[in-house]
Amino acid sequence: MNEKVPAQSDPMRSDGVVAGIDVGGTFTDLILIDGRDGGKVRIAKTPTTLDNQAFGVVSALGATGFSASSIDLIVHGTTTTTNAVLERRLARTGMITTAGFRDVIELGRRTRPHAYGMTGTFVPVIPRNLRLEVAERMEASGSVRVPLDEAAFRRAVQSLLAAGCESLVIHFLHSYANPVHERRAAEIAAELWPNDHITAGHTLLSEAREFERGVTASVNAAVQPILERYVARLRNELAAQGYERDFLIMNGNGGMISARFVAREAAKTVMSGPASGVIAAAYTGRRSGHRNLVTYDMGGTSTDVALIRDAQPAVSNEIELEYAMPIHVPMVAVHTVGAGGGSIARVDAAGLIRVGPESAGANPGPICYGRGGTEPTITDANLVLGRLSPDKLLAVDNPVTVERVARVFEDRIGLFTNLSGVEAAGAVLRLANMKMAGAIRMVSVGRGHDPRDFTLFAFGGAGPLHASALARELGLPRVLVPARPGITNALGCVVADLRHDFVNTLNLPVVTLDEEQVHSVLERHRAEGEALIAKEAVKPQAVRVSHSADMQFVGQTHLINVPLPSSRVDRATLQSLFEKAYFARFKVELPEIRANLVNLNTSVIGVRPEIDLSTLIDPAGRVTKLKEARLEIRPVWYAGSWHDTPVYARDRLPLDAVIKGPAIIEQMDATTVLEPGDRARSDADGNLIVEVGS
Repeated sequence: MNEKVPAQSDPMRSDGVVAGIDVGGTFTDLILIDGRDGGKVRIAKTPTTLDNQAFGVVSALGATGFSASSIDLIVHGTTTTTNAVLERRLARTGMITTAGFRDVIELGRRTRPHAYGMTGTFVPVIPRNLRLEVAERMEASGSVRVPLDEAAFRRAVQSLLAAGCESLVIHFLHSYANPVHERRAAEIAAELWPNDHITAGHTLLSEAREFERGVTASVNAAVQPILERYVARLRNELAAQGYERDFLIMNGNGGMISARFVAREAAKTVMSGPASGVIAAAYTGRRSGHRNLVTYDMGGTSTDVALIRDAQPAVSNEIELEYAMPIHVPMVAVHTVGAGGGSIARVDAAGLIRVGPESAGANPGPICYGRGGTEPTITDANLVLGRLSPDKLLAVDNPVTVERVARVFEDRIGLFTNLSGVEAAGAVLRLANMKMAGAIRMVSVGRGHDPRDFTLFAFGGAGPLHASALARELGLPRVLVPARPGITNALGCVVADLRHDFVNTLNLPVVTLDEEQVHSVLERHRAEGEALIAKEAVKPQAVRVSHSADMQFVGQTHLINVPLPSSRVDRATLQSLFEKAYFARFKVELPEIRANLVNLNTSVIGVRPEIDLSTLIDPAGRVTKLKEARLEIRPVWYAGSWHDTPVYARDRLPLDAVIKGPAIIEQMDATTVLEPGDRARSDADGNLIVEVGS
């Protein structure tokens, strides 16, 4: 790993007034840190405007009472591209590919939508009639077998334009080995295509495997116009409020990029929102001394979980957003399940209670929001069980009584299961917890990790409500609830660094590698990354470069990522590093089998100034004695019975307070539940460290 300080000065004050904004499925969250006023914090949480997310962003800015013209930097996490892909609201896109290979992105791998049974459907990103072929052929060695038929390529471009395509994908066989045909085709296309929405596969992903590279390029092209239009709308809305600077967009790898450049590699913004939360968790955990975390982000529509080891989030180049939708660009490895505060509970035809994946979303939302929702949700269950106060809910249009919500549980679930309304709500809560526990097992036990070695980092608007029960279910010894759990994704936007990732395929046995070629590829990555960071509107304090290799034993399929000490490594070192990584993962030694180096990876990170998290909760509001922070005592349902439970104001808690469960801790952006037997204390940054009871 190398680090150096950039020569240029910082033209935009990232240590001045910085606003982080995250758009979720239900709420748009904002955190504003005023570096000119001792790091004073303002937060806002406003309903997401699904038709045009830019309106929700502007609304959140207005809620802070801070003029947009006085903000030095806005960093934004967006769900625009993620939603577009999942909902298939994509731009009309055409593909031109090598003759005989138009069906690669539809044939895919030898898998099925459902592991058991020949059921399920698959719709490719680009329909077959918009996938055209031209004569050209590159061999895997990089030598030309069939030259590019330029005249046929021009005709294909004209045909796709006539078909109404807005974006174009150029996807030729083995372009990772030699991209000369794709480069020439892109030059020709630029002469004819009316916009910049042209994606040559090798520029986004210079990696073998034609299916994955083709789908990644197709997704990129299909969301380019959508992201570009959204960025333009947001820029205009911000300008109308007086903000004239550039702003940054979170990428799915946990880094940021200027809004001026983001649409060129639009696929990299998929999973932008979940990534920002994981980055904030790693940052908070490092400061608090908890470097191994399982992150648990429960929002209104879904729950995202991820793993952090030694304060470094796991990053994967092999994310599959849904069946047959691999997006092979580096992203924070996040596992998502359809269980959020708005997840709907119901009884199925077999008489079993089900929770999700259907969600009430932001509109109409849970019943308790009074916006017309009629289906019982997880949020409603928490209200019925006393874990949420009806007076503290955000964005309630028409207040609904707890008794009315309980009757809905009885009518929709209790009548079919012989349960009262309260018992039905308790059953829904238990089932939701089991579903979320399964997701956490996927990223911990499923990857060979012992959950007892990790702290559960609970955030999102609903995460702290369920964290203690989940930790007890999974055997995690403690829970860390950050100072602002409901705004953590927005905080991730504030603390994230600039980042660019690169990958190149070599796919050669280590014993035959040209060591100079390895060094040349990695150094080219470094130079390109530093050049891109130099163009950013915000100049970092330092630039950090790290290299790794995706490797496997010869004859195997799956890859293991192996960190490299520098860009110059010899064959013996590569073999040794891989054998150690393989043994650490599988506890098996295979010294008689040679290693194969598949991909070379580089991350170039522009390190931004440190942010002081101790001001996230205003120290001036804290009291000296715990009893002074108590708001009330109310009955709360735990494991089948009611307990009189003290309720505390989070913003008023003394830093040296020790809170014994059961207890409820309320704040504007979230509610934390301590179950009987739990014990919580604060650290210097105002995080709650919960030791989970037996």
